[in-house]
Amino acid sequence: MPSSYSAASDSGRPVPSSLWRDSDFRRLWVGQTASQLGEHASLVVLPLVAVLTLNAGAGQLGALRAVGQAPILLLSLFAGVWVDRWRTRTLMTLTDAGRALALGAAAVAGFLGGLGLPALLVVAFAVGALSVFFDVAYQASLVRLVKRDQLVRANSALEGSRSAAQIGGPALGGTLVSVLSAPIAAASSAVFFALSFLSIRRIGRRESVPERSERPLRVWRRIHEGLRFVAGDTALRTVCLASAAFQFFFAAVMTVYLLFLPRDLHLSGTAVGLALAATGPGALLGSLLAARLPSRFGYGAVLVSAAALGDGVFLFVPALHGSPMVTIPALLTVNFVFGTFSQLVNVTVMAIRQTVTPDRMQGRAAATINFVGMGLTPLGSLLGGLLAEAWGTRTSLLVTAAGMLLSPALMALSPLARLGRTLPAPTGERISTSCGGRRRRWPPCW
Repeated sequence: MPSSYSAASDSGRPVPSSLWRDSDFRRLWVGQTASQLGEHASLVVLPLVAVLTLNAGAGQLGALRAVGQAPILLLSLFAGVWVDRWRTRTLMTLTDAGRALALGAAAVAGFLGGLGLPALLVVAFAVGALSVFFDVAYQASLVRLVKRDQLVRANSALEGSRSAAQIGGPALGGTLVSVLSAPIAAASSAVFFALSFLSIRRIGRRESVPERSERPLRVWRRIHEGLRFVAGDTALRTVCLASAAFQFFFAAVMTVYLLFLPRDLHLSGTAVGLALAATGPGALLGSLLAARLPSRFGYGAVLVSAAALGDGVFLFVPALHGSPMVTIPALLTVNFVFGTFSQLVNVTVMAIRQTVTPDRMQGRAAATINFVGMGLTPLGSLLGGLLAEAWGTRTSLLVTAAGMLLSPALMALSPLARLGRTLPAPTGERISTSCGGRRRRWPPCW
C-alpha cells in the first residue's frame, strides 16, 4: 500500500510527499504570508502616521523612508551570518515579536500623544532591520524544511503570497489609516506580525543546524567566507552578476519611467498607479507558472527566455504616443508581462540558488546576492536621472531598457542556460572525476 510519506525528518517524524499535506510547511506559509502583509502595510502606515499625526514635511518623510530602507545595505550580510548559525524558526519568531512590539509601542505612544519623529525613525529602522533578518531566514528555512525536489513548488507558493502582499499590503495599510486612526492602524500592522509569530512557533519539525566549529569564525571572516563562496561558484556568481545588472538598470528605468508617464504621455497620478499595479497580478501568474514550466521545458531555457521577455518588454514603452485611451492599455500589458516573467525568473533563480548551496551557506549566499543586487540601485536611480536630463526621457528610457537585457545575456552565456529539467546537486556534491580524468565543480559533464 503506497504511503503518503517518503522521507523522515531529523526528529524521526515522517515528511509528507505532498507539499500541502505537510502541516509544518503550511505553518511556514501562513506565517510568511502574515509577515509580508504586516511588512508591506507598515511601509504605508508609518509614513502616513508621520504625515497625519506629526505633520511631517517632504524632507522628513524622505528621511523616514530612507531610514526604513537603510538596513538592506547595512545588515544583509550580517543577517546571512546569523541565519547560518541559528535555527531559522527561532530567528523568525524573534523578528516577528520584535516588529510587533515596535509597532505596538508606536501605537501606544500615539494614543498618549508622545510619539515624535525621532521615535518614529527608530521604529522604522527597527522594523526594517528585523525584516531583513526575517526575509533571509525564511528563504533558508525552506531548504531545511522541505525536500529539494519540492523547492520549486514551495518557492512558488511563498513568492505568490509575497506578491499578493505587495499588492494588498499597501492598500490595506492605506485603508486602515483612512478608516481608523493612525495609531490604531499601526497596532493593526502589529497584529499581522503576532499572527506570523504564532504560526511559525508551531512548526514542530526539528530543524537541522549546520555544525559549528570549535573555534567559531569571527563575523567578518564568516561574511568573507560567504562572499568567497558566491564568487567561487559559477552558478551563484552568474546569479549575483545578473541580479546586480538587472537591479542597476531597472532602477534607472523606473526613474525615467516615472518621469515619462506624466510628462510625455500626460497621464494623471491615478493612471500611473493603475499602470504600475498591473505588475502585481502578473507576478501572481508568474508564481503559478514557475511551479510547472521549469520541470517541463528545462530550468535553463525557462530562466533565459523569461528574463529576456520580461526585461525586453520595456523596449516598447518609448514608442508609445497618443491619448490615454491608447497608452494606458498598452502600459497595463507591458507591466503585466513584466510582472509575469520577472516573477518566473525570481522563483526559478531562488530554487537554483537554494539547490546548489549547501545548508551551512544558505543564509550567507542569499544575503550576499541581495546585498550585491540591491546595493547598486541608488547608482541606477542616479544614472536614470542624469540621462533623462541630458538626453530626454524617450532616449533615456530606450537606453536603460536595453541595458536591462544585460541580465539575460549574462545567464545565456553561462552554464545556467544549459540546465535541464532537474536541478543540479549542491556544490559539495558536484565535484566529479569522470570528466576525462579532470576534477570539475561546474558544469557537470554534459
